[in-house]
Amino acid sequence: MTEKAAAVNGLDSVPTLELDPLIDDPGTRIIVCCGAGGVGKTTTAAALGVRAAERGRRVVVLTIDPARRLAQSMGIDSLDNVPRKVEGIKGSDGGELHAMMLDMKRTFDEIVEAHADGERARAILENPFYQSLSAGFAGTQEYMAMEKLGQLRARDEWDLIVVDTPPSRSALDFLDAPKRLGSFLDGKFIKLLMAPAKMGGRAGMKFLNVGMSMMTGTLGKLLGGQFLKDVQTFVAAMDTMFGGFRTRADATYKLLQAPGTAFLVVATPERDALREAAYFVERLADEEMPLAGLVLNRVHGSGAARLSAERARAAAENLEEGRIVDQGGGKTGVRGSHATSSEPSDPATAATAPLAHEAAPTAGNDSSDIQQLTAGLLRLHAERMQVLAREQHTRDRFTALHPEVAVAEVAALPGDVHDLAGLRAIGDRLTAGRMPSA
Repeated sequence: MTEKAAAVNGLDSVPTLELDPLIDDPGTRIIVCCGAGGVGKTTTAAALGVRAAERGRRVVVLTIDPARRLAQSMGIDSLDNVPRKVEGIKGSDGGELHAMMLDMKRTFDEIVEAHADGERARAILENPFYQSLSAGFAGTQEYMAMEKLGQLRARDEWDLIVVDTPPSRSALDFLDAPKRLGSFLDGKFIKLLMAPAKMGGRAGMKFLNVGMSMMTGTLGKLLGGQFLKDVQTFVAAMDTMFGGFRTRADATYKLLQAPGTAFLVVATPERDALREAAYFVERLADEEMPLAGLVLNRVHGSGAARLSAERARAAAENLEEGRIVDQGGGKTGVRGSHATSSEPSDPATAATAPLAHEAAPTAGNDSSDIQQLTAGLLRLHAERMQVLAREQHTRDRFTALHPEVAVAEVAALPGDVHDLAGLRAIGDRLTAGRMPSA
């Protein structure tokens, strides 16, 4: 499909994303909500979790959202690294919902405790370099999200795992981070740091200092004078665990490629968000990962779409100038007279009639005030129609590039979601698939 054809057809020719069949399918075990920051991934993940649980599935939602909105909307005081049952779910056939928030450092600690003996684990956990690495090393959060996903799936306790991906600068970080961290743990930097312990004594230290003097000098200033010794101690203690990190990263990556996994790319009808979504769609295809479709959040609509922005502005100007709004002769009723027809001949008059009716004067109201109010409403409508046109143009560009991607539209809400009722409302809008056309 050409971009011009998509612009003509809008979303009519694009497949609708059917989410109820997806979450009802027992073969669907993992749903990953991904996309740029601030597009509603957390709300989407939570709403899908609530809906799936209330349709009979045992669900756990894993979020990596620092704002902790998920806990608030689910009525949980705080989320941590342990799945917590959400009360108030009206599940059928044993449906339940659990929720948890990734604790990056705690997940790293659990890996160390599970794969090292007591003395070695204690040495690692107390090591300053490890504490810095586990708390904020680039890519650690994304890697630990993958680790936690692998742990949850291995327990086989839940029918469905819904993952809210980390709020990264780029949505692609979620896929790249495990490989980056694995490369770091298996790279020349680590091997070079391991050389002194393997070579032994001062010869090893001399070798390290010659090969790493500039880098260790810089890092030593950042992390303190004990940096070199801390790194050596950390590397020596972690040596036997590096292979395990790589193995689990590879296993989870394959899990994401498996048929039981479905990726939902979440975006808003804004240029940057949909451009990021397009990159992610292409990347998922390159990595042979199963894409279910695009969730388009915060889509605006209008019940008076027949009235264009241009006609609304023109009608507002007429009112402000004291003229009658595009009135057809003999068609509109005059106060105190009996009109032969109540149907206005002009679309602008028809569309503005409800506005004028709602603003009908009561005793003591001046008609000029009513005209000013109606003109203001018409200008607001004109602005809204401009927003709708811009969103439609942005959607058309995306669908022109990816006509095969199924789309579900979610109408914009007037406020934030802060409870289960709000999540249910989002779930209803998600599974409606497409906003009704005006």
